[in-house]
Amino acid sequence: MEEKKSKPIKVILYISLWVIIWGTFGSLIDYPLYKNKIYLEGSIYQYLTFTITAIISIISARFFYKKFEL
Repeated sequence: MEEKKSKPIKVILYISLWVIIWGTFGSLIDYPLYKNKIYLEGSIYQYLTFTITAIISIISARFFYKKFEL
């Protein structure tokens, strides 16, 4: 039987890529809200924006991880 070997460097790069995607996605949502004074910098709503985008990013990363078979 052949065992599936995980390649740590690929996994680290995959996680790093998703952190970049999360930061970009969160910032693209945050910027217009902040500029239009929907909320202030450092407010609970800004933290909530990045928390929600982090959850979406984690779910997406797990979904695609299974498809890429790293």
